[in-house]
This record gives sequence, structure tokens and C-alpha cells, in this order.
Amino acid sequence: MNGQGAQEKGEQVNQTGRLYGVGLGPGDPELVTVKAARLIGAAGVIAYHCAPHGRSIARSVAAPYLREGQVEEVLTYPLTTETTDHPGGYQGAIDEFYADCANRLAEHLDAGRDVVVLAEGDPFFYGSYMHMHKRLAHRYPTTVIPGVTSVSGASAALGRPVAERDEVLTVLPGTLDQDSLADRLRSTDSAAVLKLGRTFGSVRAALAEAGRLDEAWYVERASTGTERIEALAEVDESTVPYFSLALLPSRVHTEPVPEPPEPQQAGDGSVTVVGLGPAGREWLTPQAQTALAEAEELVGYVTYLNRVPHNPRQRRHASDNRVESERAEFALDLARKGGRVAVVSSGDPGVFAMATAVLEVAERTEYAEVPVTVLPGLTAAHAVAARAGAPLGHDYCVLSLSDRLKPWEVIEQRLEAAAAADLVLAIYNPASRARTWQVDAARDVLLRHRSPETPVIIGRDVGGPEESLRIRTLAELDAGEVDMRCLLLIGSSRTRIDPARGTVFTPRNY
Repeated sequence: MNGQGAQEKGEQVNQTGRLYGVGLGPGDPELVTVKAARLIGAAGVIAYHCAPHGRSIARSVAAPYLREGQVEEVLTYPLTTETTDHPGGYQGAIDEFYADCANRLAEHLDAGRDVVVLAEGDPFFYGSYMHMHKRLAHRYPTTVIPGVTSVSGASAALGRPVAERDEVLTVLPGTLDQDSLADRLRSTDSAAVLKLGRTFGSVRAALAEAGRLDEAWYVERASTGTERIEALAEVDESTVPYFSLALLPSRVHTEPVPEPPEPQQAGDGSVTVVGLGPAGREWLTPQAQTALAEAEELVGYVTYLNRVPHNPRQRRHASDNRVESERAEFALDLARKGGRVAVVSSGDPGVFAMATAVLEVAERTEYAEVPVTVLPGLTAAHAVAARAGAPLGHDYCVLSLSDRLKPWEVIEQRLEAAAAADLVLAIYNPASRARTWQVDAARDVLLRHRSPETPVIIGRDVGGPEESLRIRTLAELDAGEVDMRCLLLIGSSRTRIDPARGTVFTPRNY
């Protein structure tokens, strides 16, 4: 109530800044996340811890992302491993330091300034940021940005996984007493021991006591230009800095890997006829995508083959659109020699496409042992219908107007029969560069049985960059609007247009 009243009276309500704990990763500035880099560059105040010598690893990692004019709050530890005359001892001195740092950052936050606290590795993984978080997160809006941990960086530098399958990874601070360390190292599969430096001697002794010293690796300043990797047993204790760790990598990884399978021999090949759908990747089924990825040989009409991204591991065999039988024979020959072959086809391979051609040639005795699989694809008819609404909502038939493989007399008979049966028609291959007269001829056949007002949909390049959808009446259908990239949908007597939505549909009731 009081806050609402203050706003109604026009009094200003102060808004605080946001506290960010930003992980920087193990040391390489290129391992800083995109989000972390953006926040570092945008913040008004950048805070970071450093030792009494004044150098900050965190700032050096973030340096490429800093900008002119930012306020830098340097949080310098009063001591690290030294003795102190503070009445509360070492812990008292550190607690007082953290409290002072929190108060300094709170002044910025109270003034509405966002504060980014830099943290090596991950802010919530043995990091100094946590001391600021515990003192400030309950008072101010706070966001923590995770970072790549030192364990991940060391594992990557070593080139060995830390855990596989059901292995248990244990992360330990080197500051534990030797007996506790040895017990935990003895009972785990993999381990990372952090906070080395002055603890290195007891950590090495604990590894030896646990019988794990020969497995252990030492990784120093992983991912940086001064990275160092050695078998831990051989490391000179006097050379070990704080930013290092001991790693017991996965034991599973050391198991023998089975020999790779023998190269494919004749008889191991197969042919998969893949439907690409009508356009780009979003129209491709996951099953078809997997088949294309696993193939060694890609065969198809050049225009369709160009829709499959290039992969240098695969061999591509493009051909003209009018040599379907030859293309099928070529694919089957490749498979007979042991190749995994994908024959690509636009739309659905079983609808006026390559599946029939492949299966027809595969009937021959010499291809009897070659497996042939047909994977469905989204058809052009269904793609155009979906764009228009639901014109195929009731019984329909699919026809091709191409007379290259069947005479026009047969096409005309089928048009006549479908029109007389009052079926919606999906017409493929309505025209080409050399063949245009069939569109007008088909329209005239259909007008013997259909109203001149029957809806007609002309879909072109649906799903592609030149997609267009035009709705006409049967009387208005003009061959001049139709080319080889079009598909026609001719409505039945029940098909209608919803003028409010601009959609076309055929009711399911009759």
C-alpha cells in the first residue's frame, strides 16, 4: 500500500543495479561464453579479486571484452598464506575483507549500476565469487553465468575423459588431510584434486597410499599458453602453483577398443530411396536425414542432388532428369559392389518419382541380393494443400499430365473418370518448357463435369524462395500461369473457399 501510494504521488522509486557472477572458464579467453563476454562489455562496474602482488588472472582473461570507461573495483586480498595479527586470526581477516568488498559493491548496486564480478572457471565451483553472492544475492537481483570448470579444461588438455558410462567422478580439495584424501581416492573411479600448490606433497602421498599414483596426471594452467601436463609422480613439488590440479581420468577409457570393421565387400551394399520433401531441410523427415548422413554414395537428378549439403566423405553422382532407369541401374550397381547408396527424390519417392524406377530395375536377377528401402517424404500435393487450407479433406486422386511415359488418350480417360466421380484432383507435371497445351485440354475435359466456379489452386515452389499460391476458378485456369514447378489442385463439387480467411477446403461430409 505504501509503495503504491508513493507511486501515485509521483515520488521516485529507486531501482537497484543487478549483480552478475560471471564465469570465465579455465584461462583461455576464447573459452569465455558468448553471454559472459556480452555482459562484461555492457557492465558499468567490473569487480575482480587479486593477490597482494596486484595481478589478477580473472582480469587478464576478461581483458579482450573490457571497454573504455568502465569502473574497475579491485578486490585485493589482505593475505593469502601469510600469518596475520588480526584478532580473529586468518579467518577473521578474510571475513572482514569479504564484508568490506560486499559493502563496496553494494554502493554501486544501490546507485543503480550493474556489477559484474569476474570468476575464474565457474562462479559456483570453489570460486571467490561465492563470498559476494552469500552477502549480496538476497538483497539485489542476481544472475550467475556458468563457466567451463578447471576440471573440464584439464580433461580436454589431457585428451582423456574423466568419466564414462556408470563411473563415479569425485572432486576433492587438496586441503583435506592426507588420510581423508586417500580414503576417498581409494573408493572412487575417477577424481580431480584441486587447490594444489602448498598441498601438493600431501596429495601425492595420498595418491600413493590409495594405490593410484601411477594413474594420476598433473595439469597446470590448462588451456593457456603456459599449460603444463606431466605424470604426477614425476612433478617437482617446488614448481607447483595454486592454479593446477591432479586428475585420475576414466579407467574405462584405457580398455582395449575393438578393431574397426573390415571395409565393405560386395554384397554388403544397399540402396535407400530418400524423399527430400518439396523444399528445404525443415521439410525433411528425421529418418530421411539419417539415411542421407549414413550414405557413402548419393545418386540423383542434379537439381535434387544440389539440395543435399556437400560432405567430402560422400561421392555424388548427378544426372539428367530423363534417365531414371539408367540412374536406378547405376545406383544398384554401386550397391552390388558394397556401397551404401542413397537415391534422392523430390517430394515422396513413391509419387511419380524414383522409387518405382529403382524397384523396377531391382527385379532383375543380378540385383536379387541388393536390399532396397524406400523412405517416404512430404509430397508436393500435401504441401500445396496445407498452404491453401484443406482442399484434400475428402476423397481425391493424383494424376500426372506428362505424356512422356503414357499417351494422352490414357490421361484424358482418367481425367474424365475422376471428374465424373467428383474427386478432387492433384495434378502433377502440368506443364514443361516444351509441353504447355495439356493444361487447357485438361481444363476443357473437367468443365464437362464441373462448375466453372470450381476452385483451382496453383501452387508453385511451395517451401522454396519463389513460393506462390494462386486461387482461381476452373473457368479462369490459364496455361500461361503454369510451368514445370507448379502443382494444380482442382476442387470437387463440394470444395469451397472461405473468403474471410482466404482458405480452400473440401468438407468431409457429402
